[in-house]
Amino acid sequence: MQVAPQDYQNVPIDIQTSKLLDWLLDRRHCGRRWQAQVQQVRERIQGALQDMPEHPEIRELLQGSYLHYFHCLRIVEILKGTEASTRNLFGRYSSQRMKDWQEIVSLYEKENAYLAELSSLLARSVTYEVPALRRQLGRCQQAQQELARREDECQLGASELRERFLGSCRQYGISGEDVRRELLAQVQALPSLLSRVGDGASALGDAIELYEASVAFVCDSPGAAVLPLLRYVQLHGNSSVFRWRTGQEPRRLERPELREAPEPPPEDTIDWGDFPAETPQGGDIDWGITVEPSPQGDDGIDWGDGEKGTITAEPSPQGDDGIDWDTGEGQEGTITVLEAGTEAPEGVARGSDALTLLENTETRNQFIDELMELELFLAQRLLEMEDEADVVAMSQLQLAPAVLQGQSSERVRAQLATTRELLAQLCSRSVQHLCMILASPRYVERVTALLRQKLLQAELLLAKRDALAQKRCQALAEQAALEPKLQQLQDKTKELQKLIEADISKRYGGRPVNLMGINL
Repeated sequence: MQVAPQDYQNVPIDIQTSKLLDWLLDRRHCGRRWQAQVQQVRERIQGALQDMPEHPEIRELLQGSYLHYFHCLRIVEILKGTEASTRNLFGRYSSQRMKDWQEIVSLYEKENAYLAELSSLLARSVTYEVPALRRQLGRCQQAQQELARREDECQLGASELRERFLGSCRQYGISGEDVRRELLAQVQALPSLLSRVGDGASALGDAIELYEASVAFVCDSPGAAVLPLLRYVQLHGNSSVFRWRTGQEPRRLERPELREAPEPPPEDTIDWGDFPAETPQGGDIDWGITVEPSPQGDDGIDWGDGEKGTITAEPSPQGDDGIDWDTGEGQEGTITVLEAGTEAPEGVARGSDALTLLENTETRNQFIDELMELELFLAQRLLEMEDEADVVAMSQLQLAPAVLQGQSSERVRAQLATTRELLAQLCSRSVQHLCMILASPRYVERVTALLRQKLLQAELLLAKRDALAQKRCQALAEQAALEPKLQQLQDKTKELQKLIEADISKRYGGRPVNLMGINL
């Protein structure tokens, strides 16, 4: 298809921006040595900038990052006004400023070095600078999203740890404000709680008799002792271990004191012990022994009738080894030997004997074992009674005592419910912890440390959340600083595109020029 001469002027020239410089060099619009020329121009510009007039537009131009050919043209136009007084009759300027910038423009126009420089600037901006700023801006936005997500995770994790801490505190029956003191305060309520459990065992009399009758019938051993401790508590309540062991009421109870474990020292302190403020002079150590000088003026030690420095021992009249066992009152000394297994005078309950049966670990475990034994028996008996098809069990009970045959499933079910209720009270987590606190005060420190660890983890997550929020703010500030830079670079790139298109268009008689591949 041929183009008419009058329409040829309207045919656009499309040039790929990445190949613009090669396009100009191939068509000899620019010289091959343009880089050396531009380097010379840059040196002259650096020298000319040392002496510039005060002008707002020039100040604005100089604030830019890079001065190119068209900026120099504008500076020359401004200097024509500021340096008008130096113009002579021939239209030349005697001002050195004007001469420097006119020479710079001439060097730029030599072999169109300015066009090659502008093409290089445009290609670098489109290919590297604008995409780099966009990637950096994208990283800032992505970092903000990631940091916001991690902030939410830290907040959620801290909330979960806080809820777990409060849930553990509820299991211990405390509020969690001061874990250590609240746990120690709960021990005061333990005796009354154990007393209620002991009083509740009084309702198990029929169940114990049923179990005894069943054991006697099945094992053919009348009078066999079963559930001794449970029977005792059912009759006498939660009495002292001393009464259970001896069968007598103690005259006096000397209960062991609950010693609170000392508060753990802060991590940054060191316990040096109770050393004296000043050490004894001369290395002397006070052993607590005083020696009085003797009348003879010696060192105060009576060495006997022998010579000084010798020790003599005379045999006693009784023929013993010379040791005087006199008590000082003219009576012979006596040694009292207590009966093995006793640690206190008769009738005095001391130590573990002064504790109640359910406070003492050994007897409490025995009580729980017997309760569980009774529970299993009642559960099995109830299952047998509800199974009407068990003909074998029914035939076996025909010869059983009346106490076994006269039981109903409702009554056994009620006894089983009472037994399980006592077990639930005694084996609850709060009672277990209170008993462990009573047995070992250091258990409080372990529980406190465990609960505080959850709070510490929650605090660490909150601190991490704050650090992430600070980083997110920094990324937001960086984004706010990059956005105007990107916009300014895009505007300069569009300006360069228009300048280059217009310059090339003039070289081709005004034909439209399109620089392709510019995505801003």
